[in-house]
Amino acid sequence: MKASGLIVEYNPFHFGHLHHVKEAKKKANVDCIIAVMSGSFLQRGEPAIVDKFHRTKAAISSGVDIVIELPYAYAVQSSELFAEGAVKSLAQMGVNSICFGSESGNIEPFLKAYTVIEKNKPDYEYALQKQLNKGDSFPVASQKAYQAIDLTEIDLLQPNNILGFSYVNAIKHLNLPITPLTIQRIQSGYHDQEIDTHIASATSIRKEFMTNGFSNKMTSTLPVESLQQFKKYYQTAGEIHDWEKYFPLLRYQVLSQEPEQLSTIHGVDEGLEYRLKRTVKQAESIEHWLSLIKTKRYTQTRLQRCFVHILTNTTKQSIQQFIGLESLPYIRLLGMSKTGQSYLNSYKKNVEVPIYTGLNKFNKTALHLDEKAQEIYYTSLPIPIQHSLKKQEFKLPIMDE
Repeated sequence: MKASGLIVEYNPFHFGHLHHVKEAKKKANVDCIIAVMSGSFLQRGEPAIVDKFHRTKAAISSGVDIVIELPYAYAVQSSELFAEGAVKSLAQMGVNSICFGSESGNIEPFLKAYTVIEKNKPDYEYALQKQLNKGDSFPVASQKAYQAIDLTEIDLLQPNNILGFSYVNAIKHLNLPITPLTIQRIQSGYHDQEIDTHIASATSIRKEFMTNGFSNKMTSTLPVESLQQFKKYYQTAGEIHDWEKYFPLLRYQVLSQEPEQLSTIHGVDEGLEYRLKRTVKQAESIEHWLSLIKTKRYTQTRLQRCFVHILTNTTKQSIQQFIGLESLPYIRLLGMSKTGQSYLNSYKKNVEVPIYTGLNKFNKTALHLDEKAQEIYYTSLPIPIQHSLKKQEFKLPIMDE
């Protein structure tokens, strides 16, 4: 059996994701679709709207054959490290290709861009560092560095293109036997704020829910099973997850720590600890706090990732042990279809790392960050509900019924 990989968050799983699954299977001409999915907290430094188990159920019921969890050490990171962890995870599962969404749906510009940057690497790195030294954020500095080497093949200001190029870059740098493929995004853009069609952005779906709940507009954007899982989680938890629910705990963390302690947290660099301490007493909400801290260099996304690491007390040292590994130390299996079970049965003898299916079998040394992140994720809920939802961690992977 052949498999193709998807790198996803499914926050929540919508009709655009369903299109991606179907088109990836056709384009890659494979039997099995494997998704590596962020767990409790996401790449842009946000809590997932519902937990990973309900998102997995939605994905498996909608055509994904295997869902594995992207380790926390890579999930809440810049696009480069996020891509490195995701690509390594899928490589360990034996995928022949990785298929991602992009603005054009053409893989050639991504491959050409990689060649141009590699050919002009010293000039690119010089231009990048020059702009960073001027105080530009990394995305802005990168764009100016691309212009300095006349990179015109692709618009790397578009979020999906940035991530797609990161996947291509990771595959090439790691010298993996994986073919990068892309399909064109249809209708809504990555950050569109309003729902204009049934294929809407996850951003607009979350915004609509926060404003109007399960409105007709919101429910029209989700496949039946995804909507059922969303409603099921909401009925169980009594709420969905958003940053403001964690504000008191995050504020406590910053107030109770000295700057020297904060500086050990992953992502708290360049004196950010002093800016955090200086503004925390004025902050009335996460949104307000971000407005007080944001600068040209400290973008909202970068700050949100720092907030996640402060919330989970994730140090630079605890992250560093994962970075640069030739392969990841484990695979966390969240769910699979019957096709996924057949693929795993035929391929698992080739997997060189442990495949974990529940916390009771966890190697605590390898997975302590993931377990801790899940614990913190549930802290916004009443304690009896936390205990009830945490039991999911000890069950066997979700199976297609």
